[in-house]
Amino acid sequence: MTDQPHILVVDDDQRLRRLLRKYLADNGYAVTTAGDAAEARSQLAAIAPDLIVLDVMMPGENGIELTRGLRAKLGVPILLLTAMGEPADRIKGLESGADDYLPKPFEPRELLLRIAGILRRAPRERSRLARFGRFAYDLLRGELREEDRIVHLTSAEAALLSLLVAAPGETLSREELAGKTGGALRAVDVQVTRLRKKIETDPRRPRYLQTVRGRGYVFWPD
Repeated sequence: MTDQPHILVVDDDQRLRRLLRKYLADNGYAVTTAGDAAEARSQLAAIAPDLIVLDVMMPGENGIELTRGLRAKLGVPILLLTAMGEPADRIKGLESGADDYLPKPFEPRELLLRIAGILRRAPRERSRLARFGRFAYDLLRGELREEDRIVHLTSAEAALLSLLVAAPGETLSREELAGKTGGALRAVDVQVTRLRKKIETDPRRPRYLQTVRGRGYVFWPD
């Protein structure tokens, strides 16, 4: 598994989320997305990103409120995106605990530069743990633990689990998984079956690694 910085993009605009996910992934980042504050909190219970790119204007809990809430518990850097570009708005965002503030519309290249600058200043975690049930999966090491016991994974199983765990709640097609792991479509199905036997209470009724009929597979954390 490559040691890519992991970014959580939180924005209620589905089109922008997809564009940012593709653009950032094309530029070397692992990307997870969320459509609102509640989904972001759910993602953060399963992953430990290196940076959060967060929209301010969201329904319900907005980006400023979410930043304040997260800053009280987490040290992860936060870059705010907003259509409100007045100095007073920027100050409000920074006072909430954000590390940087980028007004919309923005040039994608500027976003990359801002992200790179924040990551240079922020030390990365030694491990990024995804927790689910009795298990903890270290995305950096490709290591799965069941409480205090290491669960053996083959390199193919670890590669597949890393891709799924890094995108909780997002359906990944068999073609995408095969392309990124260098295997065949049938091999993806085989690895999923083997992983289920290792992490599911009932592999025939999976809780974490679920099949999305006609589309692919999805990882659902607790």
